[in-house]
Amino acid sequence: MTARRLPSVGLALALLTAQAATVSAAEVWVVELDGAISPATADYFMHSLDDAQDAGAAALVVRLDTSGGLDGSMRDMIKAILASRVPVVVYVAPSGSRAASAGTYLLYASHVAAMAPATNVGSSTPVSIGGTPLPLPSTPDDGAGDDAEPADAEPADASTMERKIVNDAVAYIRGLAALRGRNAVWAEKTVREAANLPAAEALEQGVIDLVADDLDALIAALDGRTVDVGGASVTLDLKDAEIKTIVPGWRYELLALITDPNVAYILLMLGLYGLILEFYNPGFGVPGVTGVICLLLAGYALQMLPVNYAGLALLLVGIALMVAEVVTPTVGVMGVGGGISFIAGSIILFDSDLPGYRVSMPIIAAFAVASAVFFAIGVGAAMRARRTRVTTGSEAMIGATAIALEDFAEKGSVRAFSENWQAQSSQPVHKGDKLRVAGVEGLVLKVEPEE
Repeated sequence: MTARRLPSVGLALALLTAQAATVSAAEVWVVELDGAISPATADYFMHSLDDAQDAGAAALVVRLDTSGGLDGSMRDMIKAILASRVPVVVYVAPSGSRAASAGTYLLYASHVAAMAPATNVGSSTPVSIGGTPLPLPSTPDDGAGDDAEPADAEPADASTMERKIVNDAVAYIRGLAALRGRNAVWAEKTVREAANLPAAEALEQGVIDLVADDLDALIAALDGRTVDVGGASVTLDLKDAEIKTIVPGWRYELLALITDPNVAYILLMLGLYGLILEFYNPGFGVPGVTGVICLLLAGYALQMLPVNYAGLALLLVGIALMVAEVVTPTVGVMGVGGGISFIAGSIILFDSDLPGYRVSMPIIAAFAVASAVFFAIGVGAAMRARRTRVTTGSEAMIGATAIALEDFAEKGSVRAFSENWQAQSSQPVHKGDKLRVAGVEGLVLKVEPEE
């Protein structure tokens, strides 16, 4: 009896062992970040990192190729990396990619920094609104440390705000370098001098931890590596690890779409025009509903983008002036001023000169022309329609002609609108007189003789 049970027990143990091996197999999550660092990028990355932590992933690999991005979005991502319970590996790949500006900070913040051959990192100098690099100040106590290379002398035109911006960026990246044990001297140099390094030199100078040809080579190089995660040493066991590539969902696609400055600008314009058209021609409903939806989407996008409120004010003033030109014609003065204000506000609407964070000039030109046509024709037609004589209801009866059917001093009968009506007049009326309808009270016409 016992002998017959042995095969069953062996089979059960084999199944349990296989199941345990399947459960314990390591998973490496891979997230692709390609393009400018935006609010949508930050939201996508942080949601992916949360899911990786909940799933107990062994590591999260961020395959990065970026020319930079928004400071706020970058800092949100770095906060998430520093608080992560899962090792985050930033991998600049494939070959030909770069981790410029904000990407350099992400690379320094990661638990493991890696690059593919023929990639580069650096150029992290803050950029002003006009697109010119900010002056690069140097102060004796800016936190550079004894091993720092001497920086250039402070330019004479460096303002206090510009010095604050550069020194804040230097302190931030040096803090990340100290945390991860990377080259702090070069970290400061990439901010102050926009320094740049290819992958091989970055590895040689201690800016990154390793160079890997592809993702498989990266996983193999990470296997057995010990990293500090939240103050605890974690040894990566990635042998036979399963690679899971995360595909962006509809939330990321929608957020990326509406936070595009061009799309946000178009939504703002459509929302404003829809409401204006609804106010001047109420009752139809479609322009108003469309305008409200577009304005809500534009408001959500604008609060996530670096908006210049002076530009937004100029934009609204320009629209108001063009409306005023239609309502109270001023021989083009308000129209021309509104057009200039509209174009100026559109150009400076977004407070950034980063690639992809300015409204396209062709779009601005198209909306400027469309606005002039819209207000000249559309709103003008609505205003003319409002001034048109009413053709229905009691208001349409005012001014119509009536014929007296009898002599009367105060009340009598008249013929109007092919019907007989009771009429009231303050003056004597003779049969056959032509009268003008001056008002309507219920079923009684108030009439007066035509002059």
